[in-house]
Amino acid sequence: MLIDLATSKPDRLDSEIAIIGAGAAGITLARSLTERGISVLLLESGGLDYEDRTADLNAGENIGQDYYPLDHARLRFFGGTTAIWGGRCSQLDPIDFEKRDWVPHSGWPFPHADILPYYEKARGIFGLPWRTPTEKTVRAAGVPLPRFSESELATPLWSFDSKFDRFSMANCRDLAEHPQCTIVLHATIREIVAAADGASVARLDVVAPDGTAIDVQARDYILAAGGIENPRLLLASRSVMPCGLGNQSDQVGRYFMEHPHARGGRIVRGDAWKLFDAFAKRTLASETVAPLIAPSAQLQAEQGLLNTSLTIAPRRPADGREAWAMRAYLHAKEKRAPNRMGRSLWKMTKRSVGWLQQKVDPARPWLLNKLGRLDVALVVRAEQAPNPDSRVLLSEQDRDALGMPRVKLNWQTTALDTHSVAGLVAALGRETKRLNLGTVEPAPWLSDPSAEWKTDPLISAHPIGGYHHMGTTRMAEDPAQGVTDGHAKVHGLANLHIAGSSLFPTSGWANPTLTIVALALRLADRLADNRLAER
Repeated sequence: MLIDLATSKPDRLDSEIAIIGAGAAGITLARSLTERGISVLLLESGGLDYEDRTADLNAGENIGQDYYPLDHARLRFFGGTTAIWGGRCSQLDPIDFEKRDWVPHSGWPFPHADILPYYEKARGIFGLPWRTPTEKTVRAAGVPLPRFSESELATPLWSFDSKFDRFSMANCRDLAEHPQCTIVLHATIREIVAAADGASVARLDVVAPDGTAIDVQARDYILAAGGIENPRLLLASRSVMPCGLGNQSDQVGRYFMEHPHARGGRIVRGDAWKLFDAFAKRTLASETVAPLIAPSAQLQAEQGLLNTSLTIAPRRPADGREAWAMRAYLHAKEKRAPNRMGRSLWKMTKRSVGWLQQKVDPARPWLLNKLGRLDVALVVRAEQAPNPDSRVLLSEQDRDALGMPRVKLNWQTTALDTHSVAGLVAALGRETKRLNLGTVEPAPWLSDPSAEWKTDPLISAHPIGGYHHMGTTRMAEDPAQGVTDGHAKVHGLANLHIAGSSLFPTSGWANPTLTIVALALRLADRLADNRLAER
């Protein structure tokens, strides 16, 4: 069933489980739970496409390091920000789950092995083969990857989902028609209302666009609204608990992490053609992949590095100007709102430029490098260390159109983030020298005594970071160290769970979407088992 609160105003809605947010996590949870016979309410603040009025609910203030405008940093409609994602799918590494002595606040409350079965299921959701590709399988397919020393560098892979609108309503009709699922659009949660004793959630205060209030009740509640909105809702839910829900130890909103982007340097006097070819995106059999470079687990432990990453790609020099292809893509993005038509134009422009570069003139990057107009650049997509001072806060004065306190983001990087990139770039330099692949010239900011992070507008279409909002309701068995336990249940609240990358204690280098879906599948199994056992 599909209900739109813009046109319909039921007095009350109820089900066994209410899910707040219809992005990748919420939709995955709804599918998995209804398949087990559990009734679900899937509540989405937006409609089926972008709307200026709804997008304004995301607006807020950046009070830390420079970041994207907060109303541009995520999308509020059915399908969420996956409507504009690049399709990168990758798993976290075993070391990401470990307590690392050199990484403060590291360690997940369960081992890497626990999530592996759910990674296999998640890959199927994204239309990928269940077996994760490896450096060995890619080499066997003829990709000329450098043979880096295993004690220095790893060469993991991204896989790519080919369906960029996988979570749109057009691909979720099964949910809308499922007898156990009710999708509610334009349903903005103003407060998650705790019971009088503060030990559970009693109901949701839901408001329609015109301000009409709707009472929503369920047995269990799942907050799946993203790494900024999840803490915002918990902090704003203070009618019973003045500090907000799950915030007895002042942990909600802390440890905000991104995957910061930067220029790590360049490779000179090397074989540009061979390097560009080795790290290019390509389709092998039924899967599209692209390699990247990360420090080995041994190097991380020896030098105290994060599990950060970079790739090798043609980019304009740091003192250059943007290429025509990138200008065309950015122009399409700047001139169009991210509605269905605008998103289609972005994708069409990006794919057309990529096709022209690969099919019409594949030698162009090599030639431009020879002419000094393109670098063999080290494109950094880094792990950020969990930092309690990097956090989401609420404004004390500013409220949105529906009465919710607006958000303030104080994003902070640390010296460890910069140190880790410098260590990775240095290791790559040792390996390119050993393999006669050229000389690495590290970017100057990596040796600056301030250790401040430095973005570069020419290194990526998204030069600040990956729009990956992680860590703000982190998992930890000790309530003094996190917001939820290892099963994503909020400490102290019997029936409130959280889904999404806000759960991540650490981020690794991997894009978060595959792990978001794997964790949602894991949570759905647990909740379904509990509900069915009680029947």
